[in-house]
Amino acid sequence: MKVLLVDDEKHVRDAIRLLVNWQQHGIDTILEAPDGESATALIDQHQPEIIMTDMMMPIMNGVKLLEWLQANAPNSKTIVISGHDDFSLLRHTLKYGGTDYILKPIDPDQLNEALDKAIQAWTKDEELRQTNRELNIEMNTIKPMYWDKLLSGIIAEPSTYESAAEQLDKELQLTRNINECRVAILSLDTMERSVKNKFSQNMDLLFFSLINICNEFLTTDGRGYAFRHWHSDTEIVLLLWKDLLGAEGFLEKINEGMRTTLHTRVDFGIGRLHAFPADVTLSYQEARDALRKRNLKARDTWIHSMLNPTKSPQAAPTFTQYEEKINLAIRSGSMEQIEDAIQQWMDTVKLSEVITLEQLDLWWREYTVMKRRWVQQFFSGISEDKVKEMLADEPTSVIVPLDEQGILSLSQWQQELTRSIVHMSKMLLENQHKDKNVIFEIAEYLQNHYHEDVTLQEIASRFFLSREYISRKFKQEFEVNLSDYLGQIRMSKAKVLLRNPHLRISQVAEMVGYQDEKYFSKVFKKLEGITPNEYRKTSNSI
Repeated sequence: MKVLLVDDEKHVRDAIRLLVNWQQHGIDTILEAPDGESATALIDQHQPEIIMTDMMMPIMNGVKLLEWLQANAPNSKTIVISGHDDFSLLRHTLKYGGTDYILKPIDPDQLNEALDKAIQAWTKDEELRQTNRELNIEMNTIKPMYWDKLLSGIIAEPSTYESAAEQLDKELQLTRNINECRVAILSLDTMERSVKNKFSQNMDLLFFSLINICNEFLTTDGRGYAFRHWHSDTEIVLLLWKDLLGAEGFLEKINEGMRTTLHTRVDFGIGRLHAFPADVTLSYQEARDALRKRNLKARDTWIHSMLNPTKSPQAAPTFTQYEEKINLAIRSGSMEQIEDAIQQWMDTVKLSEVITLEQLDLWWREYTVMKRRWVQQFFSGISEDKVKEMLADEPTSVIVPLDEQGILSLSQWQQELTRSIVHMSKMLLENQHKDKNVIFEIAEYLQNHYHEDVTLQEIASRFFLSREYISRKFKQEFEVNLSDYLGQIRMSKAKVLLRNPHLRISQVAEMVGYQDEKYFSKVFKKLEGITPNEYRKTSNSI
């Protein structure tokens, strides 16, 4: 904490230094000024929390300094130390925020008490200021999310506008007099790869940056407002309600702002002029369609409108036409055969003059269905959860491989497709290898004979292997020993049977391979944490 001593007499400043236990008050910096004018310069530079000032000084006296402090350093607390017992000076001190008026000669106790009072007042005010700062930060964080959700709701259901009309008028200048609008969309799906890579670890920051740039242009003259679409992972929506016929040109200005700030341009889709709020959804859909139908193989413009549609695409090939070739390549495990099958598909794609995001999305959905079908064919009998697990590394939506100019890169797409197909082939080969592995044959035997009195010696004899070898290899493959694996199977089956209230515990025990009911109960509690009877009561109560 800092204190400033302002007095034209140096011996007074020295006396104040000696009379106060600064360390006890938490003050580590003491500044001095011989007059009010010098004091203002020090206050601007150091912003002291406490100021002790005389009233009668040359150049700028204490009266003027107090007035200056109220206007320029309102957070500081001021103690007046004066040799004049003058009511007008006291009144001036109180009027301009002074916390105390002390007469010379200075009484040490009175001075320390006044300083303590000023520090307490400053601390209390600072706590309030900090609370307000935290509230402002929180509000600034929440507010954009609130507008995102509210405006996304109006896009989806225009009737919700009425309940928010007053707020929209007050905050965004979207008044009730506005009866027409246009919607534009900026989508990250078709953004330059280099920019997305730069923000790959923080996509929220990318959204924040893009929206801020848009709103710097839009909100200056109340032209519109940009927000993150609540129902999309990749869209920023621009709701426009002023100078609608010149909207395309204004989007070009925003794009120039993107180029200056982020060194990139973006694709905008824009809908036609429609009634607001009744037909705002229609304008949004037109903007979305304009983006999805733009030709990814060409760069004619950055602003896409259904008023100026791209060349209609010719009948596109379907991915399923190549399913059999790719299926055989996967089964072969040959990198050469896989690359050849994919090359045949890509050669066909290259003949298309127009490829849209809509078409890419269709091909991706075809490929997704094919992958699921292949997994079910290649790994017969696996559960739905296992299918999902095997496909978990694959993207959940279409990836648009664009080059630095935002044009579709067929070479990148080919690489990504090859990677995915090779991954599928490797999984198949690994599974085939496991099928031949004797340890997996033993695991399958346990699955089928869990209800019998299975022993390690019996398994060793059946598979012509030593007990030690089976134990070691089984633990390496499944990370549990054989007896625990068998116990897990039995407990899993037992839990299903225990849900049948007509089966006695002893019957359940026998059905999963335990002749002794008490031993079964002991093993069950060890593995599951509760007794079979407790499990039955719990499961049947759900």
